[in-house]
Parts: sequence; structure tokens; C-alpha cells
Amino acid sequence: MKKNFFLIITIFLINLDFSFASNHYPITTESKIMIERGKLAYQNNCVSCHMANLSGAENWKDVDEDGHRKAPPLNGTGHTWHHDDKTLHAIIKYGLAKLVKNYEGKMMGFGDKLSDKEIDSVLAYIKSFWSKENYEYQLKLN
Repeated sequence: MKKNFFLIITIFLINLDFSFASNHYPITTESKIMIERGKLAYQNNCVSCHMANLSGAENWKDVDEDGHRKAPPLNGTGHTWHHDDKTLHAIIKYGLAKLVKNYEGKMMGFGDKLSDKEIDSVLAYIKSFWSKENYEYQLKLN
């Protein structure tokens, strides 16, 4: 009985913590649960292009064999931290193809695969890789 009670309370707290993530800017790295959920979503949806260590494609500033721009690093060594959370969320949800005229990359949206909460969790996970300076700079953009 005690075990079930603690399980119910734990699930409630996890869901409570996660419910505040959706469209709640700025997205921070304060919630370890959010980061872990973001890690799972990242591994299932982003790794193939942005790599497991978030380093992006090799020679990411170049184009691939199809003439498309390669996936940039998300670990703080690229330009991701120059954008506010609303922009980053929209890029993941809708894809750059829908947001940027004449876009020449392969970043399509994940709105059909990831909820807003999951997208925000992916962003928290990504931010956990950034330097303190980049993280603080980006928080001010929000």
C-alpha cells in the first residue's frame, strides 16, 4: 500500500513538473526530469542528423551530396544558443522549411511526432550541453 502511494505521488510530481514545461519560457536546465525526458526524445528523433554528442554533421557549414545544408551542432559550438526559446521551439515543431523562404536544408518539423512538452524537454536537454556563458546569454533572449 505504501509503495503504491509513493508511486502515485511520484507520477503526480513528474507530471506536475513536466506540465509547466510546455511553452513556458525561458526553458531552463533546472529540472533533471525534463532533461532526461528531453534526452530520450532527442535520442529517438534527432541523433541521426545532430549526432549523439550534439556535435552536428561533420563539416556542418558545408552542404551534403544533395546540396542541402548539413545539421549544425547543438552543443553550444554552433549558433543554436543565439536564438530565443520561442524560435527554437518553432524550428523543431514546424521545421525550417516552413519558416524560412528558400531554405536549403533537411530540418523538417517534428510536430507530428513530438508534443510541445517533449520539444521543450529536448531544448532543456540541448541547453544542458552549453557553456554557462552561452546558457546565460540565451536565457536573456527570452
